[in-house]
Amino acid sequence: MSSDFKLEIDGEEPLVSIRNGNVEQNERGGTVHRILSGIRNQGSKSISNFLTNAQRRALGDRFFRGNQTVKNNGLLDGDETREHGLGRKTGPLLSGTAYCISSCSMIILNKVVLSSYNFNAGISLMFYQNLISSIVIILLGLCRTVSIEKLNWKLIRLWIPVNLIFIGMLVSGMYSLKYINIAMVTILKNVTNILTAIGELYIFRKRQNQKVWTAMFLMIISAISGGVTDLTFDTLGYGWQITNCVLTASYSLTLRRIMDEAKKLTRSGSLNEASMVLLNNLLSLPFGVVLIILFGEWAYVMNADVIKLPMFWVVATASGLLGLAISFTSMWFLNQTGPTTYSLVGSLNKIPISIAGILLFKVPLSPSNLFSILFGLFAGVFFARAKMSSKPGT
Repeated sequence: MSSDFKLEIDGEEPLVSIRNGNVEQNERGGTVHRILSGIRNQGSKSISNFLTNAQRRALGDRFFRGNQTVKNNGLLDGDETREHGLGRKTGPLLSGTAYCISSCSMIILNKVVLSSYNFNAGISLMFYQNLISSIVIILLGLCRTVSIEKLNWKLIRLWIPVNLIFIGMLVSGMYSLKYINIAMVTILKNVTNILTAIGELYIFRKRQNQKVWTAMFLMIISAISGGVTDLTFDTLGYGWQITNCVLTASYSLTLRRIMDEAKKLTRSGSLNEASMVLLNNLLSLPFGVVLIILFGEWAYVMNADVIKLPMFWVVATASGLLGLAISFTSMWFLNQTGPTTYSLVGSLNKIPISIAGILLFKVPLSPSNLFSILFGLFAGVFFARAKMSSKPGT
């Protein structure tokens, strides 16, 4: 049995014929077959290319949508990026400026209260300033602006020695500022760095490099020459300032020793700046009351004419707020920059403080005393640079 099948196009000669299951094609049929095969292969490639292009478009659309989502979320928004970059640039400048202004202003206002108003109750002034700081921090804590650790008796008992040194540091600083001009107070404060370095050597076995000891030697020379050439030299004032240097160094060293133990006594395992400021200021209030009674300042304050002046209370309150501002601006500046920049700016900040103190309070200066002050300021900056170049743990 045979079966025949012919493929004809428009009456032309058959291109393909099938005879008894065998496929036969003439020359035209072979050509057509090759064309059809080419079309089929090209179609396969086109489909493959189509799928590939579709996948690419899908990936592109997905990426585009992702970019739109990121932009809508503000992660890659141009304005947001520019603002973030601007914030990183202006943050250190703003925090550093705030720190310097608050530091300079507090010293000048304390000098105004103690000298210009002739207020002879440094302990009472300290008590009032610490009371203002405590109230403000508590209010900030209630508003949840700052985080404050809950105080407990174990932490308070551990902190009492630190607080007693803190009180002595503030009181001695008040009285030294009353009797000595601001420039010399600034220079004599360099002695604190020397005492702290000596304490670190014997207590923590921390050694300093040769540059640091050279800087401290220069600070000793500037302090001695400044005192000798000081036209307004006051023995009592210098005694208070030396006491202040000893207590300030002791406060720094004692705080470093008990800080790790204090952190263990808090719920969070840490003790931030706001908590430390509140702890110091609150604990100082009962001790301040005792000292006011013992030194007879209560009777003086109640009978002093200066407390009847509204401007006196404005200046005293402002100095208390600035004392608190120093704590927060220093923490802000330290977070924006680092210990290196913070230390250097702190040393450079003594220069405008000294100049302002000389000009505002019309301090009489001899050329030799002016040179001693400038030399002391240079020694302070050199000390900060030397500390920066020292290796950690040396």
